[in-house]
Amino acid sequence: MFESKASGSASAVLSVAAALMAGLVLALPVLAADETEYRECSPEGTVCFVLTTENQVATYRVERGGEDVIAPSRLGFMLRGAGKWEHGMTLGEPTRRSHRETWEQPWGESRLVTDHYNEIAVPITEGGKTGRTINLTARVFEGGVGFRFGFPDQSQLSDVMIDEEMTEFTIAGKAEAWWVPGGEWNRYEYLYNTTPANEVTTAHSPITFRREDGLHIAIHEAALADYSGFWLQRLDGQRFRTRLAPSSQPWKVRRAAPFTTPWRTILIAEDAPGLYAASDIILNLNEPNRLGDVSWVKPHKYIGIWWGMHLDQWSWNDGPKHGATTENTLRYIDFAAEHGFGSVLVEGWNQGWWSESGRNFKFAEAYPDFDMDRIAAYAKAKGVEIMGHHETAGNAGLYERELEEALDYYQRHGVHAVKTGYVADAGGVLREDPDGTEQWEWHDGQYMARHHVLVAERAAAHRIAVNAHEPIKDTGLRRTYPNLLTREGARGTEYNAWGEPANPPSHEPTLLFTRMLSGPFDLTPGIVSLEGRGGRAIPNTLARQLADYVVIYSPIQMAADLPENYVKHPDALAFIEQVPVDWEQTRVLDGRIGEFAVVARQVRGGKDWWIGGVTDSKQREAVIDLGFLEPGKRYIAEIWRDGPGGGIDGDRFAMVRERRTVTAGDTLTLTMESGGGFGMSLVPQS
Repeated sequence: MFESKASGSASAVLSVAAALMAGLVLALPVLAADETEYRECSPEGTVCFVLTTENQVATYRVERGGEDVIAPSRLGFMLRGAGKWEHGMTLGEPTRRSHRETWEQPWGESRLVTDHYNEIAVPITEGGKTGRTINLTARVFEGGVGFRFGFPDQSQLSDVMIDEEMTEFTIAGKAEAWWVPGGEWNRYEYLYNTTPANEVTTAHSPITFRREDGLHIAIHEAALADYSGFWLQRLDGQRFRTRLAPSSQPWKVRRAAPFTTPWRTILIAEDAPGLYAASDIILNLNEPNRLGDVSWVKPHKYIGIWWGMHLDQWSWNDGPKHGATTENTLRYIDFAAEHGFGSVLVEGWNQGWWSESGRNFKFAEAYPDFDMDRIAAYAKAKGVEIMGHHETAGNAGLYERELEEALDYYQRHGVHAVKTGYVADAGGVLREDPDGTEQWEWHDGQYMARHHVLVAERAAAHRIAVNAHEPIKDTGLRRTYPNLLTREGARGTEYNAWGEPANPPSHEPTLLFTRMLSGPFDLTPGIVSLEGRGGRAIPNTLARQLADYVVIYSPIQMAADLPENYVKHPDALAFIEQVPVDWEQTRVLDGRIGEFAVVARQVRGGKDWWIGGVTDSKQREAVIDLGFLEPGKRYIAEIWRDGPGGGIDGDRFAMVRERRTVTAGDTLTLTMESGGGFGMSLVPQS
């Protein structure tokens, strides 16, 4: 750590001289007479956060190896009724601390997470009559930085209404970006754009940049709970600014002081695999588990009455095509019990489908052809659970009013997980004011940030876990509320049924280094028929559908296809039956964003490893160094890989299932055909 505080140019020169005498090689500017600079570096000194004032505007930058990653970037707020908080700023005295701990996840990509950082907290005070102070706290890790603002209780700023947060991120060094648009109608469900950074418009986070020198940078946020989520708006060149999601009210955020904002996060790594490893920072910036004993939260695989709707064979609403019938559900329970699936998701069982803005939904009232009592008793006898479903059509207000009744209904019927849904265009979330006036909110505004926390807390009181679809983005809140098992928040498998276009083969190797930096994703893989609506060909191979179970992490994984299709593909079903969903540790062995990825995960509490590999539309050779295996042990490698003549332009079903004996000293080379991949288990011999 090094601090430079200057009251004049002579003091600045003396500070630099002192630094050089101490053997520190630092490129420090000579500060103007009215400027102050504070620096905090990561425990090993790799990454540094520098806070200063330029022309009395609070400004920060982030360095790695002594070079800028984030060039000088401004900080500020637009406060309703109080104007800008930006100019005339002075930095107060900093407080510093260091922290190191290793904590255990109840479930996750890795059981143990190391939280190691140095922290600096600095009050920033506005000059003039108001003298308003906002505190900035930065935590500096080897893999990046998190910083947030704290609004202390002060008479001149107690009822805080924020029109805009003006946090800037200026990317240093020419870069390209992978991003989806923010503020558009379809929430987060877009194919990723790949453009020069200076051609981004407004983007959701996480957004990933790769500089010409190969350095990877991802910008996101952590611990979004009672605040508006931000979009990242490009101002000019490679300079970006937060743009808070709108509210139905004149302001975007309203809070009573004291409070803190979410953390603004910058992940930094030499390559794409390193960026994925750095994403533990998002978890570490969230508060520890508030729920206490969460042993009732069970990672598992599930099947469901779902894909048939996307194929247009069934309907969610009642009628001649209704999917969620008693007979259908009993059949699914039998299949789940026979093949070891933990639960059966049932969509469309309750009254109200499909009403405009969800005004007619009844969350505890079944259609006449769905006997919940009989189904619950049958599932219990078979050792299978029902995964509930609460679609709201974006009517979050109605859902909140009926939430206790809905959750109590599920608890009484032995339901321990619920898939929630908010299908509505962006800006189409409906709630009501106390006087009954209808208001419209955004999926990522402050109201919905509060809503998702409310649902998590109330569901936990009923021992129910949550799988949120059409959600607010993931920001690591699963650490605080471990019943937040997974969520959507990106283009899922349903787009392979009817999307125009379908998800291309580059989708998953892009997701891993963008959306997956934020947390688990309910992709719903396993479409072994490789067919969408009307026989539409899915641009994947059979082995690729299996690889997704390892590459795209979720603690609950769906076998999304129809049961009769799994019967037709027993080798694929065998993989899905065996692959775990909860992991001891994870390693991205190789990968390049948008092109390919190879991921290894060790089963939680065991010695077995599983490896998945995916490629884009280009055939590739995956070279896998098995040096991470336990030395001196022999492993049986069972491999499901693309077969000769396979690939999306060949026989998509061509798949080889084989066994080999390997050790830690071996290297495997596997061919991933176009749109293909592989899955592999590695089991030590006793």
